[in-house]
Amino acid sequence: MPLSAPPAATTDDVLGALSAFVDDYNRAYERAAQQHGLTSAQACVLGRLDRPRRMSELAAAVGCDASNITQIIKRLENRSLVQRRACPEDGRARQVVATADGEATRAAFDASFAFVREMVEPLDGEEQTRLASLLRKAMGAAPSRHGRPH
Repeated sequence: MPLSAPPAATTDDVLGALSAFVDDYNRAYERAAQQHGLTSAQACVLGRLDRPRRMSELAAAVGCDASNITQIIKRLENRSLVQRRACPEDGRARQVVATADGEATRAAFDASFAFVREMVEPLDGEEQTRLASLLRKAMGAAPSRHGRPH
């Protein structure tokens, strides 16, 4: 007896699966951040400091206002994970850079946050390629994109 194809997923099925994925992702991100003494917002900002960035650029990247990013940076500075300095192109602007401790913390966080790797590991190469393509297509079709959450 031939195997029948599974029923086609409905939009509600897809929304349910994506919501569950996002919820699990966020919980795993928060746990990984806590392992390193960070809030998820601090981990998100630290993760974006692969190069010096202006405060306004960081605020836009994480989707928060200037006063919020200032508080996040102040807490990271208090732990000696980042430092602010004058921007070479515009002395009035401030750049944020990760310190050596900040880079080490970011690397340790990245190593401990294995959620996505663990989720895609059971997929074969073709499935991973298809998933990546579908996600890019869906994101490209989204009416409003606010950047990466983390």
